[in-house]
Amino acid sequence: MPASSSFVIGHQDIVEAAERLDGFAVRTPLLENALLNERVGGRVLLKPEVLQRSGSFKFRGAFNRLSQLTPEERRGGVVAWSSGNHAQGVAAAAALLGMPAVIVMPSDAPALKIANTRGYGAEVVLYDRWTESREAIATAIAEERGAATVPPYDHPQIMAGQGTVGLEIAAQAQAIGAGLDDVIAPCSGGGLMSGVATAVRHSFPDARLWAAEPAGFDDVARSLAAGERVENAVGQRSICDALLTPTPGALTFPVMKTLLSGSLAVTDAEVKAAMAYAFTVLKLVVEPGGAVGLAAVLTGKLPAAGRTVAVVLSGGNVDAATFTDALASS
Repeated sequence: MPASSSFVIGHQDIVEAAERLDGFAVRTPLLENALLNERVGGRVLLKPEVLQRSGSFKFRGAFNRLSQLTPEERRGGVVAWSSGNHAQGVAAAAALLGMPAVIVMPSDAPALKIANTRGYGAEVVLYDRWTESREAIATAIAEERGAATVPPYDHPQIMAGQGTVGLEIAAQAQAIGAGLDDVIAPCSGGGLMSGVATAVRHSFPDARLWAAEPAGFDDVARSLAAGERVENAVGQRSICDALLTPTPGALTFPVMKTLLSGSLAVTDAEVKAAMAYAFTVLKLVVEPGGAVGLAAVLTGKLPAAGRTVAVVLSGGNVDAATFTDALASS
C-alpha cells in the first residue's frame, strides 16, 4: 500500500535527511550470521544501530532536526526530553553543531545514559516519570531560555531522520540481491517505525512491516486493533527503558496504521534471552529496548522460516548491571 499524501513525511523527505546526515551519521552495516539463519530456518539481516554515533538510531533524527534550525534558533539552543537514547542523540548533535542543549531525563534512567548525555556537554534536568510531566518541564525551560524543542518522535524532521535507517536497509538489501519479506523494528512513540516503514515500502512494496514492543507497553498493537491511539495502563514496568511511552504519536500513528502488518509484544525474559544471544552468538551488545525485534524473531512470534527478515537493533546503551543480569538469566 503506498504512503498516503496526507502523511507528514514522504520518501523524498527521508532522502533529503540522508543527505544532511552524510558525513555525520554512521552508515551502519547490514549483517548476516549463519548460526542465526540456521536457528530460524530463514535469512535474517541485522541492522546494528548499536554502532551508530551516540549508540543508537536517535542521533539520525536529532541531527536532521537540529541541522535545519536557523542561526537565530541555534543561538537559543535546544531542549529535549528523553529516557536516554534521544537525550544522547540530541546532545551529540548539538555538540557537533556548537549549540547548547538541555535534556529533561527521568531520575530512574540508566546511569550510563545520564552520564553519557552529560559527557556530550548537555545540561541534564532530572524528573520523576511517575509524578511529573517531562513535556511540561521541557516546555517551561524552552520558553524561559528561548530554546527550540526537539521532540523524541512526533515531529516530521525527527521521523524523516529515523527513516534513513530504512533507506539504508533497502539499499543494502538490494546491493546483495536480497528481497525483503519482513522488516521489524523496536517501537515506542513510533518515530523509527514510521520512518523505516515509509522508506522500506518505497523499495519493497510487498514487504510486511512490523513493530516490536515490550509486553505491557503494547500500545501500538492495541491501537492498530482499535483503529485509534490508545494508552498503556498506568503502573506497568519493563526493563525496556527506551520503549515506555504511554501512547503512539499523533503524527506517527497514521503512518503505522496504514503501512504496518502489526505489532508483536515480547516479555522481559524473552528480551534478556535475545540480549544474551546477541552477545554470545552475534558478538553485539544490545540494550533491552533495542533487542525486542530480535526477541520476536528468536521466539518465532515473527516466523522467519523460508523468509528474509530485516531486524533493526536500535540501540546498545545498556548499563553493566542490566547487561550482566541478562547474560546470567539466559
